[in-house]
Amino acid sequence: MNAPSNPMLLIEARSREYRDAKDLLVERAQALNDELEACKRRHLRGLRAAVATVTAKRDELQATLEEFPHLFVKPRTVVFHGVKVGFQLGAGKIDWDDDEQLVRLIRKHFPQQFDVLVKTTEKPVKDALKGLTAVELKRLGVSVEGTGDVPVIRDTTAAVDKLVKALLKGAEEEAAS
Repeated sequence: MNAPSNPMLLIEARSREYRDAKDLLVERAQALNDELEACKRRHLRGLRAAVATVTAKRDELQATLEEFPHLFVKPRTVVFHGVKVGFQLGAGKIDWDDDEQLVRLIRKHFPQQFDVLVKTTEKPVKDALKGLTAVELKRLGVSVEGTGDVPVIRDTTAAVDKLVKALLKGAEEEAAS
């Protein structure tokens, strides 16, 4: 391709084409989002009512089970209409107040199981490493890339929202695969 007499005019024209394409994407994404929100609003009352009904029916079923536990000795559970009902032993829940205290007690009382019972992680902190100079990073064997001039294409308008970013990311991932 022959270089234009004024390359800045070419860059301006390509920027306009990019802006037009981006505006069309934003317009279409916003239209989709508006339709989704309208659909949600239309169905929200029915969904809330259905959730309330399911909750009430579950509570009624649980109360009935609790009223007749003797019916579930053997077998402990049965299935009616695809719903398993009955009784089982609870899984239990464990909790503690102080991680450090628990680690100390595990080390004291179960030293042979310490590695299994306590998670120990050592991992460099990338954000902290960014605070070091290039010389310091090199001393650590950390390579630094992308410090030279790189092209920048960034939308500066407020019209780009999370939906558009998600759509763009999805399109880039599809193109990459």
